[in-house]
Amino acid sequence: MKVLVIEDDPTVGNFVRRGLEEQRWGVQLVADGEEGERLATSDAYDVVILDMRLPGKSGMDVLNALRARGFERPVLVLTAQDALDAKVNALRAGADDYVTKPFSTAELLARLRAAQRRAQPREETSVFMHEGLVVDLTARTVTRDGAEVKLTGTEWALLALLIRHAGRVITHRQILREIWGPNAEEHREYLRVYFTHLRKKVEPIPAKPRLIVNEPGIGYRLKV
Repeated sequence: MKVLVIEDDPTVGNFVRRGLEEQRWGVQLVADGEEGERLATSDAYDVVILDMRLPGKSGMDVLNALRARGFERPVLVLTAQDALDAKVNALRAGADDYVTKPFSTAELLARLRAAQRRAQPREETSVFMHEGLVVDLTARTVTRDGAEVKLTGTEWALLALLIRHAGRVITHRQILREIWGPNAEEHREYLRVYFTHLRKKVEPIPAKPRLIVNEPGIGYRLKV
């Protein structure tokens, strides 16, 4: 895998580069947002690691510009900001994931591999399977341990949305907009009720969910 790292802090940049090169991944390190944006669109890289605080053109500006130009490769954001708003804004702008500084090489590698898996094209007739749960997106059927699971229309829509974005955090607003429409973006109580019902039907132990996980204050993620 070839990785473009856009990071102006040489200590962090070299730390990332060493960790990735030890995995025999190709790494290009740049410290400038504009140069990073130009290289990202050259189609020579499989994934972009993007720092949010860059001199000149900020990481958020680079991310917005890439997605506006139809850039579809995974973008993993590095941020020193642990504030919830910063993470949510990055996800809304099109980041596939984020890592908060300081971070370990193991965490970075795990998130990069997950982003790479999610970037693989999926067939329209894909079947999702996880620990006894089987969801056929084409036939619209759900089974757990061989037994049929009956879902309401809304529960099915929520589960299908999570599967289409498996591994990625989907913000509360995104879910509400997709399922209930733009006028429902502030009604987070919908999510608490419906995800409770959905977990009772698809999780082995609903009180200790292992599949549909909550990212506090941000949204939900389907673990893969």
